[in-house]
Amino acid sequence: GRGGGGAMESAAKGGYVLANLAEVVERVLGFLPTKALLRAACVCRLWRECARRTLRTRQRIAWVSALEPGPAENHALVRALARELEKVHVLPQTVLYIADAETFSGHEECHEQKKARKRNSKETALALEKLLPKRCQVLGLVTPGIVVTPMGSSSNQPQEIEEGEAGFALLFPKIDGVKIHTFHFSKDVKNRVFDESKFAEAGLKNNPDLRVVLLFGYNSWKTGATRFLHQIVNPLNEKSIILAGGQVESFTSLTSENNHAQPGDACGVVGLAFSGPQIQSATVLLDQDVADERTAEAAMQRLKAANIPEHNTIGFMFACVGRGYRHYKTKRNMEADAFRKFFPNVPLFGFFGHGEIGCDRIVTGNFVLRECNDIKDDLLHGYTTVMTLIHFGSTR
Repeated sequence: GRGGGGAMESAAKGGYVLANLAEVVERVLGFLPTKALLRAACVCRLWRECARRTLRTRQRIAWVSALEPGPAENHALVRALARELEKVHVLPQTVLYIADAETFSGHEECHEQKKARKRNSKETALALEKLLPKRCQVLGLVTPGIVVTPMGSSSNQPQEIEEGEAGFALLFPKIDGVKIHTFHFSKDVKNRVFDESKFAEAGLKNNPDLRVVLLFGYNSWKTGATRFLHQIVNPLNEKSIILAGGQVESFTSLTSENNHAQPGDACGVVGLAFSGPQIQSATVLLDQDVADERTAEAAMQRLKAANIPEHNTIGFMFACVGRGYRHYKTKRNMEADAFRKFFPNVPLFGFFGHGEIGCDRIVTGNFVLRECNDIKDDLLHGYTTVMTLIHFGSTR
């Protein structure tokens, strides 16, 4: 019966190693997705310390894509997130998700069913939020169309999906030297003047490290909505900040403020602010004259010339519903394809919406900007596409 003893002996040795040798434990834990890693952290103090160190090194942005319509009772993004969160190697601190309006909120034209439709999108939003960690800030938007890079590799071909069920969730872990804030300003019916002290609270003022602000207007068809958007955009229209975004159908999640019930018919702005000295960003505007492959690629060439490092970088595309394949007549996916040609390893995300925010601008460490003769850039557009790169510094 010696064999049995030998097996027990080596098991005991293995047990000793896994209870005492941090570098071995860390090596093993390094293979685990985050959810499994958090379970392993409950085993003992050594494992908890090793799990913590392992998590701290996981600073790459992850994403979940939903491109396949599924059974009617829940949106494809809910299913994809439930499945993929078991496998991701990051612990999300901030999540931006965007889904298509038509299938996210169950489209009914009939007036009686308006209420049902609202509840439906709220339920879908809650189902998504439930899947994410408790202390995570979530911004959820619903838009007429989606731009998404399929999961698996950042070099996958980004897709412009103008009809049908689609969505994505960008999962931002804690990144050293980077702060991400969500914010929300809604139009106060009583006050015509926007109280700018709210900017400071949101980290959008007196913040020398502010680099990029992604802004999304909702209920933009309301009277006064454009004026309100100008009140937000104008003070932020600084040469050292990248502003990009667009008008969305609605926003469905903003977890850092679920307790502030919004009047359903107010208009306003939600967004994400990215601060940190290592962030670099650039954005270009494809205006109405960009209507074929050659001019689309010329715009990407301008973006490429900004020399933003491409590792640990994500791309955003905010396009008008009037663009896409209708605008380019024969070709689908024209702008996403042009982007992929110049940025083979940068994943691209975004939407088709009701108006775009942005201009040509570059923000790098030494703020090399185009000459604007100190005239404020015009940032609000229609029938355009805004393409933006955000680089989060070099990862370990």
